[in-house]
Amino acid sequence: FRSPVMAGGLFAVNRKWFWELGGYDPGLEIWGGEQYEISFKVWMCGGGMFDVPCSRVGHIYRKYVPYKVPSGTSLARNLKRVAETWMDEFAEYIYQRRPEYRHLSTGDISAQKELRKHLKCKDFKWFMAAVAWDVPKYYPPVEPPPAAWGEIRNVAANLCVDSKHGATGTELRLDMCVKDGSERTWSHEQLFTFGWREDIRPGEPLHTRKFCFDAISHSSPVTLYDCHGMKGNQHWSYRKDKTLFHPVSSSCIDCNPAEKKIFMNRCDPLSETQQWIFEHVNKTVLEKFNSKASS
Repeated sequence: FRSPVMAGGLFAVNRKWFWELGGYDPGLEIWGGEQYEISFKVWMCGGGMFDVPCSRVGHIYRKYVPYKVPSGTSLARNLKRVAETWMDEFAEYIYQRRPEYRHLSTGDISAQKELRKHLKCKDFKWFMAAVAWDVPKYYPPVEPPPAAWGEIRNVAANLCVDSKHGATGTELRLDMCVKDGSERTWSHEQLFTFGWREDIRPGEPLHTRKFCFDAISHSSPVTLYDCHGMKGNQHWSYRKDKTLFHPVSSSCIDCNPAEKKIFMNRCDPLSETQQWIFEHVNKTVLEKFNSKASS
C-alpha cells in the first residue's frame, strides 16, 4: 500500500534510478532528515513508495559508533535543509512551530534545487494533495486552538495537578501550586493543554509533550501514557460542573487531598474533590467539544 514517507535507511530501490534521483543529499550531516528528503524526492520526481507487509528488511547496528560527530552538527539544520529544498511555502508551517529554525543555515542548496528543476519534479502542494492528503486530518499544519490550558487546580484541595516531568506509567499527583509560591519550581510540571484531540498533555499549547492523561477504569489511578490520538482511554471531557469526565469508563477524575493522590471515581458533581479549574478556558472550543459529545 502507498506510503507518503518511510524510514530513510530501510528500503529497496532500483540502483540506477536511485542515482538518477541524486541519491541522498550529500549536504545532510551524519543522520536525520534523510527519510523525508528521499521520500519527497521519490514522489515528487515521478516515483512512488509502497509498504509491502510480507517483505523483510534487516538493520544491524554496530556495537559502537565508528565515527566522531563534529561539534555544531544539528538535526535541525538537516530538517531545515530538506524543508527549504522540497517543501516550498509549506516550510513556513515548520517555522511557526519551531521559530528557532528560521536562523539556522542550510548550507548551499543550489545543487539540490537545480536537481529538482532538472528532474521536472512536482511541487509540494501537489504532494500534499495527491499523496499525503489525509495527513492534515491527524497533523494539521496550523494547530487548532485548545479548549483549556495552564494549571489544573482542585477546588477542594487548592492544589494543582503535577506530573513531575514523568514519562509513561507516571501517576499524576497533587502538589502545591507553583503560582502559590512552591519552592523548587524546576521540579514541577503543572502546565497542561486540553487540545483539539480532546486529550490532556503536559506542556503549553504548541509545546506539549508526547504523553497524555490515561485511565483504565473507575478507581484506577490517572497516569501518563504515550499519546496515540485515538481517544479511547485518553479521551476527556471538561464539563460545566468543572468535572473532568472520562467517557470510556463513565467516571470522573477525583483526588485524596491528604494523600495527594489522583484517581478515577464514580462521578459526583457535588463533590469538590472532583471539581477542577483550568487556568485558561476557550469557551467557544469547549462548547464545541461538549455539544459534539452530547449529540
